[in-house]
Amino acid sequence: MQQILIAGTNGMMGKLILDSCLQRPDVAKVTSITRKPLGFSHPKLQEIIHNDFLDLAAIEAYFNGQDICFYCLGVYTGAVAREAFRTITIAYTRVFAETLKRQSPNATFCFLSGQGADRTGKSKLMFAHDKGMAEGILESSDFGRLFIFRPGYIYPVSPRVEPIFFYRISRILYKPVLSKLYPNIGLTSIQLANAMIKAGFEGGDKIIYENKNIKQLLAE
Repeated sequence: MQQILIAGTNGMMGKLILDSCLQRPDVAKVTSITRKPLGFSHPKLQEIIHNDFLDLAAIEAYFNGQDICFYCLGVYTGAVAREAFRTITIAYTRVFAETLKRQSPNATFCFLSGQGADRTGKSKLMFAHDKGMAEGILESSDFGRLFIFRPGYIYPVSPRVEPIFFYRISRILYKPVLSKLYPNIGLTSIQLANAMIKAGFEGGDKIIYENKNIKQLLAE
C-alpha cells in the first residue's frame, strides 16, 4: 500500500491527482500540503495546512515514509512579481526536495514543470530559466525515481475562471483549432494527470516527458 505526498492540491493539476489517488485501492494514505483547506475530508486524506514553504521544519515529520510525491505547486507567469516567481518556482522546490530527501530518500518524485524549461540557465525568459533551475535541483537530489513533465498548454476539462487573458483565448481556440493544427501544442488536464499518476505508480523509461512523450506514455 502506497503513501502519497502531494503539494499544490488547490491547483488544477494537484486536485485531479489528489482525487485519483484517493480512489486507488493500492493507496493507504495521501498527505496534502497546502496553504488553505481543501474543503472536504476523506478517510485516506491527511491534510496539512502550512504557510511558509521556505521553512518546512514544523511539518517535516509528515515527509517520512512517503513512496510517491507529486509536486504541482507553482504560479502562472505574470501573476506575481519577478522575485516572487523565482522564490516560488526555485526556492520552494529546493526546500521541499531537501526535506523529502531527508525523510524519504527513495521516494519517486513527479514534478510538474513546463514546455521550454531551460537547464542551461542562459534563457532570458523567466519561466524557462526558473523551471530549468528547479529541474536541475531535483535531478541533483538523486531520488529513487524522478519524472519531470513539461506540458505545453493544458486544456482544463472542468470549468474554471481562467487566470490570465492568454488562457481565456487558448481555451476557446484549443479544441476547434489549435489541437488540430498543432497536435503536440497541448493536452487536457486529465491526460496530464493520468500520465503523472501512471509514471508515479508504474514507472517510465524517461526522466523528462514533453507533450509528445506524455501522450506516448498514456498509449503504452
